[in-house]
Amino acid sequence: MKSDNNSHYLMYRVLGISDDEEGKLIDLYQNKGRFLYMYAGEFLEEAAIYCMKYKYLDAAKIKIPNTLGSRPKTFEIDCLVGNKAHEIKWRDATTDGGHVTKERTRVKVINEKGYVPIRVMFYYPQRVQAQKIQAALEKLYTEIGGKYYYGESAWHYLKEFTGIDLLEILEQIATSRLNS
Repeated sequence: MKSDNNSHYLMYRVLGISDDEEGKLIDLYQNKGRFLYMYAGEFLEEAAIYCMKYKYLDAAKIKIPNTLGSRPKTFEIDCLVGNKAHEIKWRDATTDGGHVTKERTRVKVINEKGYVPIRVMFYYPQRVQAQKIQAALEKLYTEIGGKYYYGESAWHYLKEFTGIDLLEILEQIATSRLNS
């Protein structure tokens, strides 16, 4: 980042950030945040899938064709166990209308295929608009006979479904890192 072109600092100054050091910190933390969100989410989602695969040897990530539209051509099921189609999210703070339409279609396609759509989202979004979208998705899952778990209920579901207390494992890792 030290060799980055910082001409965009002009816009920071226009918005009242007159100190170039503060501009550098803004860019640094914005990049750290993007990196952390991406990898923290990927880590948690993969850990949850690993718990399912450990308990259920036939668990698999699969793709199914989109039978209700042309885009996207397929939908991915993060972890299919029997007829239970798990969508694993560490959190979903999206407010994008296209994303919502795609998610609604995905759930309907999974249901039509004969699978029970199950959303497991460990952290609920903070913004009101994103919460409204999640509430609408929860309603859709429920209406078609699916399940929707978030927050504590997501951790509890994973523990009950797999016998593995991933939350406790992660808390132990975090505690040992702080104490070392």
